[in-house]
Amino acid sequence: MRANRTLEIGTGLFVLLGFAALFFLTTQLPSSGLKLGSAKSGFHLTADFDNIGDLKVGSPVTMAGVRIGEVDGIRFDPQTYKAVVGMRIDSQYNQIPDDSFASIQTQGLLGGKYIGFSPGGSDTYFKDGGRVEQTQSAIVLESLINKLFASFADKSGQGQGSGNNSNAQGTGNSNGQSDTKSQQGTKK
Repeated sequence: MRANRTLEIGTGLFVLLGFAALFFLTTQLPSSGLKLGSAKSGFHLTADFDNIGDLKVGSPVTMAGVRIGEVDGIRFDPQTYKAVVGMRIDSQYNQIPDDSFASIQTQGLLGGKYIGFSPGGSDTYFKDGGRVEQTQSAIVLESLINKLFASFADKSGQGQGSGNNSNAQGTGNSNGQSDTKSQQGTKK
């Protein structure tokens, strides 16, 4: 009886530990918006993009492959019809030139999106509340594939519609008449 009770308590604790681990992992995912721990210090920047793809709040902000912050807000601006992305940059990275370039990039072929900074050459740096002027929107894989198929369709459509049919009737000369007379003239 006592061994049975110990087994039940051990199983219950194991299940509770599993649920706690599951809760912890779901709060640490960028798409959940929930984070355990205190808010990190830093300064905030905004940037306008034509298309953000599937960029999410919590996605990393990097420079030279090093994480320097994260996306802390995304909204739509009805006046410019662009997505406004808010970023929190860690305070230790306070010397980013204010003419730096921000682009939305993809982690791997099908990975999540993140913002990558390319440094500028200015002697002045971003301040809290600053705005990134030079941006490049996300490259959406579906639109690239559609453009590729459209270019193949155009090439194959031009080949069928404007094909050279002169070989079926003989060779053509510059005035559009066939050279059958000149061929007959050589047989004489």
